[in-house]
Amino acid sequence: MLIKKCGVVSALILPVLLTGCERAVSFDSQVMPILQASCVSCHSGSGEGTQQTELKLTNYAQLMQGTRLGAVVVPGSAASSTLYLVIDHKVDTKIQMPPHHDDKYPQGQGEPLSSDQITTIKQWIDEGAKNN
Repeated sequence: MLIKKCGVVSALILPVLLTGCERAVSFDSQVMPILQASCVSCHSGSGEGTQQTELKLTNYAQLMQGTRLGAVVVPGSAASSTLYLVIDHKVDTKIQMPPHHDDKYPQGQGEPLSSDQITTIKQWIDEGAKNN
C-alpha cells in the first residue's frame, strides 16, 4: 500500500520538478543576438525603423521604452506584445517584421525570423521579459 501511494506522489511531483529545471530565456545571450542579427540595422541610430516609429533595439532599456505610441513588450504576455505580434506575422503585412514582403519599407528586405527565434522571443516575453 505504501509503495502504491509513493508511486502516486512521485507521478504528481516529478512533472513539477522537471518543469522547475527549465532555464529561463536570457535576454543577453538569446534574445539580443536575434535582435542584432535581424532588427538593429533598421532600429538603431538613424535607421528607417527608428525614424518611422522611434523604436530602437540596441539594448534592453530602448526595447522596453517602445515606440512613440507606447510599449512593444508587455512582460508576461506575448499575445499582448506588439514585438511578438509583428515578428510572428499576426498583423497586417505592411508592419510584419523584419520586412520581407512586397509592402516593405525601402531600406531593405530582411528574412523572416525562424520559428525557433520567434519561440525564444515569445517565451522570454511570457517569462516576464527580464533583463537577464
